[in-house]
Amino acid sequence: MPSFPQPGTVTICEINREFVTSDHLSDDQAKETYAKILGTVFSPIPFEPDNLLGTVTEQEENSRKKGVLSAALQAVLSGSLRPLFQPADVKLLQDVDLHSVSWHQHKHILAFISGPHHVTISDYSDSDGKPPCVLSHESQKDVKVLEWRPNGGKTLSVACRGGICIWAASYPGNVPSVRSGITSSTLSRGLSKWTLVDFLQSLDSEQISALSWSPDGRYLASASFESSSFTIWDVSQGLGTPIRRGLGGISLLKWSPTGDYFFAAKFDGTFYLWETNTWTSETWSSKNEFVTGATWDPDGRMILLSFSESSALGSIHFASKPPSLDAHLIPVELPEIKSLTDSQVIEKIAWDASGERLAVSYKDGDELYKGLVAIFDVKRTPLVSTSLIGFIRGPGDNPKPVAFSFHDKFKQGPLLSVCWSSGFCCTYPLIFR
Repeated sequence: MPSFPQPGTVTICEINREFVTSDHLSDDQAKETYAKILGTVFSPIPFEPDNLLGTVTEQEENSRKKGVLSAALQAVLSGSLRPLFQPADVKLLQDVDLHSVSWHQHKHILAFISGPHHVTISDYSDSDGKPPCVLSHESQKDVKVLEWRPNGGKTLSVACRGGICIWAASYPGNVPSVRSGITSSTLSRGLSKWTLVDFLQSLDSEQISALSWSPDGRYLASASFESSSFTIWDVSQGLGTPIRRGLGGISLLKWSPTGDYFFAAKFDGTFYLWETNTWTSETWSSKNEFVTGATWDPDGRMILLSFSESSALGSIHFASKPPSLDAHLIPVELPEIKSLTDSQVIEKIAWDASGERLAVSYKDGDELYKGLVAIFDVKRTPLVSTSLIGFIRGPGDNPKPVAFSFHDKFKQGPLLSVCWSSGFCCTYPLIFR
């Protein structure tokens, strides 16, 4: 039977397919369980949750209307054929799995969006236990997505209105260089200082709502729900190249772990697989629904997708080696989502880098299962098969998962962090080896 956390309890960790729970949120139970194996405790981080529940702000709605009018005027003046009235309503953005919590690839450093204009960074390897650092800047407004730069030291990209903030840590022996013309800002916590080193400005000051780094850390892809094109930035040069396919606004972007493929999805139900050798693409489409979440397998040969109106996932398998775009879409059923929780729609997905654990949240459901995160064991043979292990329950009254993400390189097993609507970002070691 799947492990079920009783109402009034909070989940601590998984140990060999059983979830450990406690009556209240504290580090004591962690010290008695997973800390004896891992030698560390991942304390929950409090934050103000009121502005993180996915509501559309009046500013965003007004901005969207102004954007359409502005684009219409520009089109009349310039004869542009740019699509003016796109089906990507700003409200659909609430259904997309925006990447708002991110682990550094090689460090025990967690970053998450903790307010409309703020990002919190917590360094669990800091033995002095200093409080987290909160990043803010006049350029950093309406934060939507964040992602650490691979192979880039401690460099974080933050998607916001008008462009992308690039933050870098400075510490003894390492002072990051700031691009000329950037109004810099430095925030300090202990030995670490975080400096805004660059601001990549978006076309027409669009709200950036999707980000993805190439695995080598050289290129950063960005997109907006307000636009049908995405941009590939050469970050060291500060130069962006726009690429456009189709008419719909973009919901999400995902570079494959090997860098050979690139995935882009739109609100009109179309999605694109690109091979990055010659930037050739293949178009796919889904009837009456759009892609809300996407996560690659560790080898970059398959991508799992969630859809806006479905309780099942889809997996796209490549039939041959890169740069071939010959691929097949195969359904991945998660029958327990319907049968146990009574939910009809998967909300968010995350797949750990070992390929062995899948985290899934879902909309609504019955009272007993509402607001939980389901954890599945995953096998690839090569098709994906899943078995439900159990559920994670967050702290507080009626908590719901706002965002979650795995640590990709934690050596002792999957490490899942969940930001809860109750105002805590909690980390759950999943220990099964």
